[in-house]
Amino acid sequence: MPDLKPIHIPPRAAAAMIWTYARTRLGEQARAVAFIVLYLVAFQLVVLQTAPDHAMRIAGGLGMVVVGLAFFLEGLFLGLMPLGERVGLQLPQRTSLPVILGFGLLLGVGATLAEPAIAALQTGGMTVTPWAAPLLYRLLETEPESLVIAVGAGVGVAVAAGMLRTWFGWSLKVLVFPIVSLLLGLTVFCSYEENLATIINLAWDTGGVTTGPVTVPLVLALGIGVSRSMSRRQGTSEGFGIIALASLFPVLSVLLFAIALNHSTPRPVSEAEFFSLANRAAALRLVPSEQKLTALAFQRGSEAARRILFPDDTRHAAVVASLAIPAVRKTLLGPLALEDWLLQRASPTEQALVKEALERHPEALVRASAPIGEVVTGEAGLAFRAVVPLVLLLLVVLLGFLRDRPRRTDEVLLGIVFALIGMTVLTSGIKLGLGPLGDQVGRPLPRVFRSVPHEEGRLLLHPFDPAAVFPVYTRDGKSHPHFFLQNRAGSPIPVPYDPARFDPATGRYEHVVKRPPLFGPGLSLLGIALVFLFAFGMGYGSTMAEPALSALGRSVEELTVGTIKRVGVIRAVSLGVGIGLTVGVARILYHIPTVWLITPAYLALLLLTWWSEEDLSGFAWDAGGVTTGPVTVPLVLAMGLGIGDGLDVVDGFGIVAMASVFPIITMLLYGLLIRARQRQLLPVAEEEEVSHAD
Repeated sequence: MPDLKPIHIPPRAAAAMIWTYARTRLGEQARAVAFIVLYLVAFQLVVLQTAPDHAMRIAGGLGMVVVGLAFFLEGLFLGLMPLGERVGLQLPQRTSLPVILGFGLLLGVGATLAEPAIAALQTGGMTVTPWAAPLLYRLLETEPESLVIAVGAGVGVAVAAGMLRTWFGWSLKVLVFPIVSLLLGLTVFCSYEENLATIINLAWDTGGVTTGPVTVPLVLALGIGVSRSMSRRQGTSEGFGIIALASLFPVLSVLLFAIALNHSTPRPVSEAEFFSLANRAAALRLVPSEQKLTALAFQRGSEAARRILFPDDTRHAAVVASLAIPAVRKTLLGPLALEDWLLQRASPTEQALVKEALERHPEALVRASAPIGEVVTGEAGLAFRAVVPLVLLLLVVLLGFLRDRPRRTDEVLLGIVFALIGMTVLTSGIKLGLGPLGDQVGRPLPRVFRSVPHEEGRLLLHPFDPAAVFPVYTRDGKSHPHFFLQNRAGSPIPVPYDPARFDPATGRYEHVVKRPPLFGPGLSLLGIALVFLFAFGMGYGSTMAEPALSALGRSVEELTVGTIKRVGVIRAVSLGVGIGLTVGVARILYHIPTVWLITPAYLALLLLTWWSEEDLSGFAWDAGGVTTGPVTVPLVLAMGLGIGDGLDVVDGFGIVAMASVFPIITMLLYGLLIRARQRQLLPVAEEEEVSHAD
């Protein structure tokens, strides 16, 4: 075959082609993100009646999510997936089953480390306190790397189990039934122990986090390669089901890891006991240093905790006053702004100390945020640590072990570069845009159904002039004292004045910041309905726009020869996600133990799976994995943690777990409904054939 000459394209034409291609890819990701973002912003403006804080910063972060997702997926298709499929094609031909299983295990761990949503899972520990949930705090804050490795090990075992299933042609039910039964048994066991009960939500959420844009394509590419090399995949659904295993095994690994750590983890105690000198050794087993312990007392503790840490009032006053110094403030408060700390954590005495110090450092009241460049630089390092080891694993196996090389080496290298750039921009956008947006919606969400005002914090005003108080009259002629207070936007707003909170001797006034119920004292039922409607609409609408779900629906329609329609799959799964988010939000609002929801849901799932055909079972179980993408997971996690923080619950995990199980249920029900209709129509069709024959 003669050598093909390269085609020379003029620079202008090449630029036009690249721009058209890039615009198409960016448009796809923008459409996938647009609904959920517009939905959240509209809900915040119309229902919560607040504008997003740092709107330009959030908008920039959302733009970074779109660009980063486009780059990352392009890099995945150009670089990582061809490597994975090439390795999967060659492994069965040149190696034995144990080698394939070992590689599947390593691939699962590497793919998990590269998942963008893992970073969102790790940031969930920012609201957890070590005295209320020591084991949960240890997993998320003290040993986050070990947690990620445990999750990755679960995915690795799932990939190995999927390879075994492909090799021996097992039914998916052979694996699903014992695994789910074991998971439910462990969940019930953990619910009876106070420390283990706090990690149930986290464990079940990891199943949704792991099935993201890295794990799913790579695992499927490996499975496709193995199936093709064994000549066993001939239009069947054998490739389906491995995503389901990658959702179940991480839950098992996290539960087992938590059980192993539980015996060496302190028990839950009160805040005062945790910071006491007698408990210092136990506290330092969770918090690595005295400095971190002090920062923890400022960021998540009360004044009582801070006073316990210092030998006398003089030392306590000196450290609190030093918050006016930017360097000290960054060390003690971390990402928490000084204004938020004064409002949410500080006592009136501490507010007075800081206020006096602020007269010398007035710039300290500026709400500082991490510089964008600093965020991007940090995420670039994490992206390198996540993507490069995975690429090296694939290359070492392909080049060194299999003595093969990837086709189109230049495309593969370009894909790797795109993946690095995309993951850096995507995770930076999640931190700057998606995460804060979800938190801003989730934190005030309980106000929608509260029928009484909610106290959010206290401000110490000094000096305060009683002459600034003026009356505000109601329609029936009654007057109520008010004064003007400047809000965060710099606008004066009238607030109620309580004479009992003014100290004439010192000239100080303690103002209690309250958020009134949005719909008045008598409309809590309407508020609850709005919260549930919001959760359902968010789940349903965002899933309808999920590209991975559309691809799954197309595959299902092709493999069932049009019996199950793509549109029907998308609607059934979206309905399940909407129901799941509603149930997840209800769990947090009403403090429902997750075991009460997970156990009946999965028992129903096992029954439906038993009644369903093998093909339908694989489709449905994979549907629970494709719904939790790189946009949905960080946003839902941030929203759940924000709701939990607003209600002072131990944690806000568990929503992702609910959004993963209910789509499987609705998909199985949809499939059973289709099969039932077919059975009803079959006798009619047979009668028509007989009549035509006569």
